[in-house]
Amino acid sequence: MNVDARRARFEAVAPAVIDAVRRYLARRTDPATADDVLSETLLICWRRLEAMPDEHVLWAYGIARNCLANADRGRRRQARLAARIARLDPPRTVSEPPAGDDGLTDALAGLRPEEAELLRLWAWEDLSPAQIAVVLGVSVNAVNIRLHRARTSLREQLRKRGGAAGHEESTKGRRR
Repeated sequence: MNVDARRARFEAVAPAVIDAVRRYLARRTDPATADDVLSETLLICWRRLEAMPDEHVLWAYGIARNCLANADRGRRRQARLAARIARLDPPRTVSEPPAGDDGLTDALAGLRPEEAELLRLWAWEDLSPAQIAVVLGVSVNAVNIRLHRARTSLREQLRKRGGAAGHEESTKGRRR
């Protein structure tokens, strides 16, 4: 079969196969796995197009079923490996603060998790607001606003705990 005839045959059967297999997979797995298995199923259908019978949808179901079983086995292998690694080298539950923390860990724990993460990205990872915006998938303006609020919250947390707020405010030029 020449390339044009092969392509024409695949394009003729693909819409029915895609719709049927997508529905089949949606009832059996999560959306991300369904997309991956659908892609793999279509690739196999393309590679084995000469072997495709007239009942192409049923044939594709069989391929999808096998691909889904392979994906499930892979997911179980990954879960077993992750569990094994966690037993051998358990993850830390709290990230280590920088040296000379002066109650910073406690103050960060008193913040909302989103604020604490934003401050860690800014201070510990040394990311700019533009870089943080990419990480969080928000605008730079949103990062600047959130960062300002997070710094204010951290300052208040440090004051509540009796620690320094990161710097001493100058009173120079102010009347008392």
